[in-house]
Amino acid sequence: MRRREFVTGLGGAAALVAWPRAGRAQAPAKLARIGVLWHAANVDEEAIYLGALRQGLRDFGYVEGQNIVLEMRFPAEHYDRFFTLAAELAQLKPDVLVSAAGTAAIACHRATTTIPLVFVNVPDPVGRKLVASLSRPGGNATGLSNMAVDLTKKRIELAKEMIAGVSRVALLVNASDEIGSRAFIADGETAARQLGITVVPVGVRGADDLDSAISKISKDQFQAVAVTIDGLFYAERQRIADLALARRLPTIVPTKEMLDAGALISYGPNTPGLYRRAAYFIDKILKGARPTDLPVEQPTRFELLINLRTAKALGIDVPPMLLARSDGVIE
Repeated sequence: MRRREFVTGLGGAAALVAWPRAGRAQAPAKLARIGVLWHAANVDEEAIYLGALRQGLRDFGYVEGQNIVLEMRFPAEHYDRFFTLAAELAQLKPDVLVSAAGTAAIACHRATTTIPLVFVNVPDPVGRKLVASLSRPGGNATGLSNMAVDLTKKRIELAKEMIAGVSRVALLVNASDEIGSRAFIADGETAARQLGITVVPVGVRGADDLDSAISKISKDQFQAVAVTIDGLFYAERQRIADLALARRLPTIVPTKEMLDAGALISYGPNTPGLYRRAAYFIDKILKGARPTDLPVEQPTRFELLINLRTAKALGIDVPPMLLARSDGVIE
């Protein structure tokens, strides 16, 4: 896959600071403590993104046990635990807090207004009141947005292009994330008006709701499911793919990791790249920069990936023009 590029919130200028080669940068001498609030239940479930974060830190000369220590917490997608564990991490007084995706970012932001916070993979950080603006964050938080809300329309467009005669698309949202859900639904409704199809949100509040939600989508004769970006859906990606395939429902997802589980199409930034890039912000802060002076970065390149195995299982012929535009396929 191509290396993803990022821009700051200053209006499209490419980020000027490239990742250094491993070992070149000089890290601070003291043992820095970094608190990380994930979404899933354990290290194994976050292995892809944790591995990318660790690699990014190594790129800047940070080695666990030598000059940094990672204090990690895993809420296992239980909403209340995000806030309990964020408070627990804040009490440790780490040098930097890192949060994975939307709910974790909000929880960490509520837990402290003084400890520097680097959020990763967050849709609409301004709408979530994490920052005042992308170019001037204005508080103790900065990091990387995934532009996930803005891409909902594009994913629905891809469903229409891929699936002949599609007229009804379900939009799977996490109803526990009210801010994110509203934004995703608004974007989906805009797409529906522009594309002349019906888009209906289907909300779940936890993993236990997925079976009934997918069953309802199938019973109501939707022809595809557009899955929004959310830690819950990432953690349950295999289950969502299996449930949808069993009902012959194509799924359009935001990440390659969800595509690998059996979705039909993914469109979005290279998510592990976001976590690797987070090390840039961590390094800057450990060396004295203030979050308010570090503009939020957004990806400018996105991957269109197609799972040909899933297309074959669903009896879908991938349009040649769409296949030609793709960045990669699973065969």
